[in-house]
Amino acid sequence: METVFKVTEEKMGKTVKHLTADYAALRAGRANPAVLDKIRVDYYGTPTPINQMAAVSVSEARILSIQPWDVSTLHPIEKAIQASDIGINPQNDGRVIRLIFPQLTEERRKELCKDVKKMAEEARVAIRSIRRDGIDKVKKMEKASEITEDDLKDAEKKLQDFTDKYIKEIDKAADEKEKDIMAI
Repeated sequence: METVFKVTEEKMGKTVKHLTADYAALRAGRANPAVLDKIRVDYYGTPTPINQMAAVSVSEARILSIQPWDVSTLHPIEKAIQASDIGINPQNDGRVIRLIFPQLTEERRKELCKDVKKMAEEARVAIRSIRRDGIDKVKKMEKASEITEDDLKDAEKKLQDFTDKYIKEIDKAADEKEKDIMAI
């Protein structure tokens, strides 16, 4: 029964981590190196993350600087950014690529907040699905007479407690991201 708890809590934790990573990659008007995490550059035939090819830093509040360690990779990095869906046109000065994040409009902020809420709801559904799987496993154990009916009730309560804990974490992350987006 302890393995069911361990696996369930581990999966729920991974769900929350995935959500926070998705939130980090969401463009909220400020320069954030995480927006480049999903972009891969063809480097000698190998798709390589930008942060493994260049120094990525926030030079000003809304400017992201990308300085490649190998100057010959400047153009491929620029092409990969243009081909991506981040919606920012890179500026190349021959040594450094700069991404200037535009100020968000009120309409775009509201759209991003809707996306944040949708992502949070998807994570909550995933958490509840993980809880259901855990409860199903415990019920099978009870049917096979491996645990008693009282153990089953205790296990269901513990799985519900895990669910409540991780849903609170999701709500907190969503609220923080919404505040971040709506801050001007």
